[in-house]
Amino acid sequence: MLSIASPGSLVTIAGASLSVIGWIGYATSNPNLSLPTIFYGIPILLGGLALKSSELPPAQLIAPSPEAMALRDAPASQTLRKLVKDVTRWRYGQKAHLESSLEALKLWDEEAPPQLESVTELAVDGRYGLAMRFRLEGVPYERWQQKQDRLGRFFDKGLEARLSQPASGELLLELLPVQPA
Repeated sequence: MLSIASPGSLVTIAGASLSVIGWIGYATSNPNLSLPTIFYGIPILLGGLALKSSELPPAQLIAPSPEAMALRDAPASQTLRKLVKDVTRWRYGQKAHLESSLEALKLWDEEAPPQLESVTELAVDGRYGLAMRFRLEGVPYERWQQKQDRLGRFFDKGLEARLSQPASGELLLELLPVQPA
């Protein structure tokens, strides 16, 4: 159901509808109906198909616990909220979510980039955090481990990264505020 509601799908459906209405108007000799709908419908249809061919669906947002929802609006969690908002929207012209970030961290493989599958908002010891589940594809887990110290600092100062491998070919990246000493 999610893919039918994508902007690319909606533009494609609108363009196809206008085109069909235009061709029906042409077939029934109704130039007032056929001319504008064909001239607008076909370019809109082509634009929708172009969007559809380059779209990247949003990562699945797993329902947060009540504790995480309560911590979500804290000022310290602003960066993580922006990150959630970014990866849970439709993207166009990208191979994977967080593409530029992963490239900067040298965690990118052009042929088989890591794919973000889901995001979960966490509450750990009274701190708001995120858990992001990636399909590793062409970037081995060992390379992620080498970058673990930099991962948290990359997204915002005061964050730490925890890595685990829940299944073969998967990575769980948890971003949490550094615990006060």
